[in-house]
Amino acid sequence: MKQIFSEKAPAAIGPYCHATVTGNLVFTSGQLGRDMDADVKVQTEQALENLKNILEEAGATMSDVVKTTCFLADIKDFAAFNEVYAKAFGDHKPARSCFQVGALPKAAKVEIEAIAEKR
Repeated sequence: MKQIFSEKAPAAIGPYCHATVTGNLVFTSGQLGRDMDADVKVQTEQALENLKNILEEAGATMSDVVKTTCFLADIKDFAAFNEVYAKAFGDHKPARSCFQVGALPKAAKVEIEAIAEKR
């Protein structure tokens, strides 16, 4: 097992790494946007960029993602979130869960984690 820390992603806000690699699998920690005052679209773009950078550090790409779990502070933001998410993955459509939670760290509007299989 290998722990991944990326200089291109915000530092962890707790006792965890950006991702863990075991065999060909990459498990990322949840990623927030950097600007907590931004709207959900901007926060989603930032969270996905963080994921991309972490995956690259682990030797994977967004096309290697097999599953994401997405957390929204307000499910009313689903359409706006989905618009940005769809652009980030293009024709690649990993399995996904997406739901509203009671609250996210730093009062974020979105958090995204992923599982990828390196090819």
